[in-house]
Amino acid sequence: MNGREALPHKGGDGRRGSEGRHVPVMLQRCLELLAPALQEPGAVVVDCTLGLGGHSEALLTRFPGVRLVALDRDKEALRLSGERLAPFGERATLVHAVYDELPDVLDRLGIARVRGVLFDLGVSSMQLDEAERGFAYAQDAPLDMRMDQSTGISAAEVLNTYPPGELVRILRTYGEEKQAKRIVAAIVREREKEPITRSARLVELIRDALPQAAKRTGGNPAKRTFQALRIEVNGELAALERAIPAAVRALDVGGRIAVLSYHSLEDRLVKQVLAAGAAPSAPPGLPVVPERYQPRLKLLTRGAELPTEEEIAENRRAAPARLRAAERIREDVE
Repeated sequence: MNGREALPHKGGDGRRGSEGRHVPVMLQRCLELLAPALQEPGAVVVDCTLGLGGHSEALLTRFPGVRLVALDRDKEALRLSGERLAPFGERATLVHAVYDELPDVLDRLGIARVRGVLFDLGVSSMQLDEAERGFAYAQDAPLDMRMDQSTGISAAEVLNTYPPGELVRILRTYGEEKQAKRIVAAIVREREKEPITRSARLVELIRDALPQAAKRTGGNPAKRTFQALRIEVNGELAALERAIPAAVRALDVGGRIAVLSYHSLEDRLVKQVLAAGAAPSAPPGLPVVPERYQPRLKLLTRGAELPTEEEIAENRRAAPARLRAAERIREDVE
């Protein structure tokens, strides 16, 4: 990490291997969980968060019969991973899309069902390491934070135009920031003098706004605000709420989904969707549960699996990772 702190994020491409390439978080465990669904030639696996292509490259290498569909909203990530995956030729289809657009992507490609889906959520190492993107609070940069820089509003626009009450809601909801009111008050005072446009200035405002006790716990005091802004700018949780159920629906019976989360909001949402799919949906009191109410999923992980101590020692960005997985065991019955 070169001494820098980073936002909770996808550590997916966080460590460089012996050939200078990034090594994804919990890679072997992800491959193990997906493997039983990917044995047959022609099986389609979807990487919903391509990033720099580490997971995708491993899937294509480990399962030589699979076809990969990979999504990313970041055009630079698509360009770089396209170079990395070029040796696999037509086995890899890369698409510029947000993961909640998965049903439309599959429809355009003429794919009815898939055998595997992988999500590696959050902001990628590439985005964190490029200072000018404004994701990392330990580097001074323009406050952008858009994963797709061709669309949407920047973090600076959010800070300088949102009503105070809305900013408080964002910091509390997406950053779980207990000092949201203090921080927003400082932001509002500052933006009345001049717009807040750079990350270092925002970090300084946050530090000055917090009581001493709040500065002594939980690492960099700016991390929760930066997380909240990033989620708001990119609509991450709203997209994830749509994407996980859509991915489950896209799975063939016997297909598997694996999801890496990096903060409690993501993990809670993933847990709820998978747990609901693995529970009967029948009204209480029925002596026999009809087929249409039977569970559609079988959970493959007990709770959320964590990275090993060895992996965290090699790659600090893996530390917050939480992995959940499930298998589709039954069709939806109307």
